[in-house]
Amino acid sequence: MSSSNIVPFSEPPWLAGFPSPYYKETHKRFQKACRAFIEEHLMPYAMEWEREETVPDHLFETFKKHNMLIPNLPAPLPVEWLKRVGINDILGTPVEEWDYLHTGIYLDEMARPGVTGPGGSMTAGHSFGIPPIIKFGNKALHEKFLPELLPGKKRCCIAITEPSAGSDVANIATTAVKTPDGKHYIINGQKKWITNAFWSDYAAMAVRTGGPGAAGLSMIVCPLKGYPGVNMRRLKVAGQVSAGTTYIELDDVKVPAENLIGEEGMGMRYVMTNFNHERLLIAVGVTRQARVALSAAFEYVMKREAFGKALIEQPVVRHRLAKAGAELESLQAWVEQFVYQMTQLTKAEADVKLGGLTALAKAKAGMVLNECAQTAVLLFGGNGYTRTGQGEIAERMYREVPGARIPGGSEDVMLDLAIRQLVKNYRNATKTLERPRGSSKI
Repeated sequence: MSSSNIVPFSEPPWLAGFPSPYYKETHKRFQKACRAFIEEHLMPYAMEWEREETVPDHLFETFKKHNMLIPNLPAPLPVEWLKRVGINDILGTPVEEWDYLHTGIYLDEMARPGVTGPGGSMTAGHSFGIPPIIKFGNKALHEKFLPELLPGKKRCCIAITEPSAGSDVANIATTAVKTPDGKHYIINGQKKWITNAFWSDYAAMAVRTGGPGAAGLSMIVCPLKGYPGVNMRRLKVAGQVSAGTTYIELDDVKVPAENLIGEEGMGMRYVMTNFNHERLLIAVGVTRQARVALSAAFEYVMKREAFGKALIEQPVVRHRLAKAGAELESLQAWVEQFVYQMTQLTKAEADVKLGGLTALAKAKAGMVLNECAQTAVLLFGGNGYTRTGQGEIAERMYREVPGARIPGGSEDVMLDLAIRQLVKNYRNATKTLERPRGSSKI
């Protein structure tokens, strides 16, 4: 289908024939290759796999074989390590050429099925579990885990949330106590709502090694699948069921002390920094989900007749589409600007300047998905309330909304965090402009 006759709202402007200042030839080439890959291996089967609540093992193997797990890592990629394990390109794009705009394209294409469970069943480890090891782990930790984790020979997840500590990370209760000889940690506690854990060999896990509050937190690579003292079971959640949401029980789990990520007591910093990448990934993918919902509704009302004419002829229908469409395209512009900024700032600059705004973008994306998915359900009518048939996409996506608004930091917490971070940055900048006490200089 050419860009001149696509369904309204079905593609971001740069793929609908409009000029963009962001995308270069390298991005356009990757987008075409990525779309072809997704069309072959994910799009035709995603809805069926989500109905069955699991994906076949061969999907992970296919993504692994084509290096299509690697785009989930933060950009720029760890080029030296990737080349060490034999990964030189991603569908023809050299790893040293990769930037956050490539990442955004990958996330956008991965979300095109509308339902995110099948994609999420494979990608959470590279998105959220491996990055803390790369960024904060020492050389020995890199040598121990990256040769197997990066190419997908072993799988990883991130385990932060607990039954009584979700967005309130500082109150994590899972303990890691050193043995008298200092060679091991003994871990006890529970982790809940952990994506991919059921299939994971390891977790980058937040644990309490010290006293109460944020200062007592650390991160450690904890073995999972088949490891003594670890018991896991899958949780049935409203949406993204096939992503393998897991409950983990840890009973005297003995973990080598060298599995500590970075330093004791620095866990809160590591977790919060890692959240920035997670929240940006969520915001980009959710933007495409909103687009899938709204364009499906648009296509439906163009052909569905009621009261003797197509639904699109009803002013109230056009009004609903207009309101949701304005929200969607505003979000798209913000997210693309955001991703571009990530290509221009250092990681340290981005963490400070964009940390709060990342939380805000993630929260806004969830709100926009809610508006677009709700619009789709209402315009599909009874079909949108049915789990099968032509309205299935609308019904399914409306169940996906909480998965955008809660994981990665629940919406109200994100809104508050965003403003607190902006206030903090403003006050810090103001202090640097203040005249030193006792100085006569203006």
